[in-house]
Amino acid sequence: MPQLIPRLPIGPDPLRRIRVPKDLDAITSVGEEVDPSAVGMTRDNVERMWAAIRVLYRTGVHPAIQLTVRREGQVVLDRAIGHARGNGPADGPDVERVPVTTRTPFVIYSASKAITAMVAHLLDQRGVLHIGDRVCEYVPEFAAHGKEGVTIAHVLSHRAGVPNVPTEMLDLENIDDHDLVVRTMCDARPLSRPGKALAYHAISGGFIVDEIVRRVTGDDIRTVLAREILDPLGFDFTNYGVPADRVDEVGWSYATGAPSLPPVSTLLLRALGKHPDDIPALANDPRFLTGIIPAGNGVASAFELSRFFELLRAGGTLDGVEVFEPRTIRRAVTEQSYREIDFTLGFPTRYSLGFMLGAQLLSIYGPDTEQVFGHLGYSNTIGWADPARATACALVTSGKPIVYPELVDFWGVMRRIGRECPKADPATDPLRLPA
Repeated sequence: MPQLIPRLPIGPDPLRRIRVPKDLDAITSVGEEVDPSAVGMTRDNVERMWAAIRVLYRTGVHPAIQLTVRREGQVVLDRAIGHARGNGPADGPDVERVPVTTRTPFVIYSASKAITAMVAHLLDQRGVLHIGDRVCEYVPEFAAHGKEGVTIAHVLSHRAGVPNVPTEMLDLENIDDHDLVVRTMCDARPLSRPGKALAYHAISGGFIVDEIVRRVTGDDIRTVLAREILDPLGFDFTNYGVPADRVDEVGWSYATGAPSLPPVSTLLLRALGKHPDDIPALANDPRFLTGIIPAGNGVASAFELSRFFELLRAGGTLDGVEVFEPRTIRRAVTEQSYREIDFTLGFPTRYSLGFMLGAQLLSIYGPDTEQVFGHLGYSNTIGWADPARATACALVTSGKPIVYPELVDFWGVMRRIGRECPKADPATDPLRLPA
């Protein structure tokens, strides 16, 4: 499908799109994929899903796209298209173009929240903390200004009443200032009483969880995540930031699509703490890529992000390594809001204790996705598990458009994946309660 509004042959593109190469096969990387017939699918199912990605790439707003689809634990689709670096909207012909691969890591932004939540749930499983406890039981100074009733569950479900952070919290010179982070979160004045209002905590919730983890384990959340989940399973990335010597391996983010204007930019500035057009450059900076922002600077490939969600879909055990008990995951995905307006985002959102949940009709995961749990990351990156279809998937994009004419094509990818992956036998769901 061609772009709805063609790019002009000369001069800057007002919609900030890349120059799409004619030969898409030449910029496509394919990982190891199993025969889909082994898991109840066909090659046509797989190719139709990938065709939807090619349509999305041709919109010109994503310099790189990765998609991994796992069915019953097997990888049926693992591909990437485009460039990890270079070929951005403002890149000239002399800029080096680095092809993307299926293992190229990218910043996954708010998809990090699902990982952060599961660190908290794992510590609850082990009796180190309790999700129902008040935050101030672990961080006494957090009780200031009437926040003594805020629980960890409120934080995970976006009901803590402190959804916004000052813009200076994400200034690059402050990324590693742990004392500033703690002081700012403790000094925050709640906008509503604990548990009352639903308002997406874009950045603040992750910092609160990190501090609780530090108080109960003595280590920061990056260390705990690696030690307790990632290292036993042999993950390469999928943590908050990367070591300094691996910064150059991370694919870049690009501001694409029409420039953000009020009221959309105002809403996002309030939620994110930075103007949306400034976020990609921020995320490419080595200081951001080596810091710890538990709600926003996770780094992963679609291959690894889908593997994390496969761990959850499979009931907490992967490749013979048990990390979570099934009951822990069931609690984590239990619905906490239904058809309730999110006062940060301005529309109804269905949350659990750390995840964005699917729905029958209006869902970021496509229609007929009531059992899906996952998380969206700024702005078109998403990881999710679908127990009904026995799938765990991740879609990672490097373009960060807010408004663009072909936005429907992103939703079309999600819809296509749901249509091509047939429903599985409910009796085979590892998260299903025993009879």
